[in-house]
Amino acid sequence: MTIKDLAERTGYAVGTVSRALNGHPNVSEKARQTILQAAKECGFELNINAKQLKQQHATSILVVVKGTSNELFGELVESVQTLMRSTRYPVYVDYLDEDANEVTRAIQLCREKKPLGILFMGGNNCNFRDDFDKIQIPCLLLTNNASTLDFPNLSSVCVNDHQACRCAMDSLIALGHRRIVVVGGCLDSSEISRLRYDGCLESLHSHNIAFDEELDYQGVRFSYDGGYQATAQLLAQGRRFTALFAECDVMAIGAIRALRDHGLRVPEDVSVMGYDGLPLGSYMVPKLSTISQPVQTLARRSVEILTACIEGAPSRHETVPFVLCQRESTRRVDD
Repeated sequence: MTIKDLAERTGYAVGTVSRALNGHPNVSEKARQTILQAAKECGFELNINAKQLKQQHATSILVVVKGTSNELFGELVESVQTLMRSTRYPVYVDYLDEDANEVTRAIQLCREKKPLGILFMGGNNCNFRDDFDKIQIPCLLLTNNASTLDFPNLSSVCVNDHQACRCAMDSLIALGHRRIVVVGGCLDSSEISRLRYDGCLESLHSHNIAFDEELDYQGVRFSYDGGYQATAQLLAQGRRFTALFAECDVMAIGAIRALRDHGLRVPEDVSVMGYDGLPLGSYMVPKLSTISQPVQTLARRSVEILTACIEGAPSRHETVPFVLCQRESTRRVDD
C-alpha cells in the first residue's frame, strides 16, 4: 500500500496524508487520527529510506522574479519575505531578465532545489501554456491572471490591468487631453503590456481620439532608462502631445526626466501618469499621478493562497482592486 492508496481510502489529499504520517503540525487532529487509524488497519509502514531521502530535499518556497528593474517587484518580494517568516517555509528568491522564460527557469530550479511551491512574480502566459505542465507542485502567478490557463496546480492574484489602464486613460481624457502618447513594454512578448495597451486603446476609441500605434507608442524595457529613451524618441520624431501615460512608474519617472531635459515642464507642458503606485512617486516634485496597485494585499493573498495549496487546498484566482491617484503630475488643459 502507498500513501496515494491511503489518500484514496481516507478521502484526504496526498500531502495531508504525508504530513500526518510524518508528524507535521499543519494537520487537523481529526484528519491525523483518521489517517493514522487507516494506516494501522491496513498495516501501512513508512519506507524509512524514502523518508530520509525526502527529508534531504528543501522545504522552501521558490520565488521567481521576472525583471530586475521593476521596483514594484522589489516591494512585493520584501512583503512576501516578511509574511513568510510567520510560516514554516523558508523562501528562496531567483531573479531573471524580463525577456527570459520564467517557466523553463522554474523547471530547472525544481530539479535543483526541490521546492514545495513556486510563486511567480510577473510572467508571460504563453510560456505557461507551452511548458507549465512539466511542473507538478502548487504554484501561484502574481500580477498576471492565470484563470484561463486551466492548470489545477496554478493559482493567481492580480489587478485587472485592462480595466486599470482604461481608467487611467479616461482620467487623462476627462482633464481635456486629446493628444496622448503611451510608453510601455514589448507588445509581442509581454502579456501585461498587451493588456494595458488594449485598455488604453479601448478608452481612446470610445472617445473617438486618434492614436497611431507606430508613432504614439514606444515599447521598451520596464526601467527608468526605458522610459527616458522612449520619451526622448517620441520627441525626436516630432510628436506633439499634452499627456504621456507610462505602463509603470519607473518608466513615468524616466519620462519626466527626459521631458525636463528637453525643456518641457510637468505638468504645465505635458501631463504624466504612471502605473503601480510606488512610494517614490509621492515624494517626487511634482508628485506622480498613477494607478496604485495594493502591494500588501497582493503579497498577503499570494502567500495565503499558495501556502493553502501546499497544504492541500484547490487552486484559486483572485483580482484585487486598484486605486486611481490623481496628484501633481497631471493637470486640466483646453486642447
